[in-house]
Amino acid sequence: MSFFSEFREFAVKGNVVDLAVGVIIGGAFGKIVDSMVNDVIMPIVGAVVGKIDFSNLFIVLGTAPAGIENNLAALRKAGVPVLAYGSFITIALNFAILALVIFVMVKQINRIKREAPTAPAEPAPTPEDIALLREIRDALKK
Repeated sequence: MSFFSEFREFAVKGNVVDLAVGVIIGGAFGKIVDSMVNDVIMPIVGAVVGKIDFSNLFIVLGTAPAGIENNLAALRKAGVPVLAYGSFITIALNFAILALVIFVMVKQINRIKREAPTAPAEPAPTPEDIALLREIRDALKK
């Protein structure tokens, strides 16, 4: 079998296609969760805590050159080492929400699978020798 025909056989298998679809949907879903955390949840948390912008919480680990603004983007652009724990909090919250949503989805899918009615199994066909014996019995009754 040539390399390309072997690759084609591998690529069109159901599991590979399912995985590709899952990765694409997961990437899109990750962007939705990221937007929800950054644009909806973190502003509410910041307002409750005291109008803190979590994305701008950091500790400068080096010395900042003179004339650089004291914000995360400017310090990173200048190459100053910073410990951006606010970004970590946001990403950890992203992960927690994504994990919770996936957990709920899997739990619901498992519940639906358990509740799905199963069709009654068809009885196995009668073996030929049993069918012949029944015909003989019925013929003798006449």
